[in-house]
Amino acid sequence: MMPERSEKKKRLSVYLDPELMLLLADYADRRAKSRSLVAEAAIASFLTPDADERQEAALSRRLDRLDRNMQRLERDIGIANEAFAIFIRSWLTSTPPLPEAAQASARAQGGQRYDRFLEALGRRLMRGPKLRQEVPEESGQEG
Repeated sequence: MMPERSEKKKRLSVYLDPELMLLLADYADRRAKSRSLVAEAAIASFLTPDADERQEAALSRRLDRLDRNMQRLERDIGIANEAFAIFIRSWLTSTPPLPEAAQASARAQGGQRYDRFLEALGRRLMRGPKLRQEVPEESGQEG
């Protein structure tokens, strides 16, 4: 319970690790509050009976956010894997092997085409849309 304002505050000297002191100073400066006020609020929060519940709720929110991020990543990786598999199957089905005499020329042309592909990929990544935005949400999920 916080002391009444009519009571005079008591002084407490505390030693903090340098890193913790920097964090305290930075937090206080960003919020334009005194270090003492920030430290007092932190101690009060720590000593409040519901502090454990608040910490658990905050942790639960973070875990939920991480879980949603993981689900999006799994979906995106699944889309990329399927797109790559479709491309490889199509390419292998439609591309006949080259005769030995044409392979050197094809390698050189392939390098140039690959460079153009990387340029196009870079442009798409910069401007979008991303493939994951073009694929409907339910298409990337397994039932």
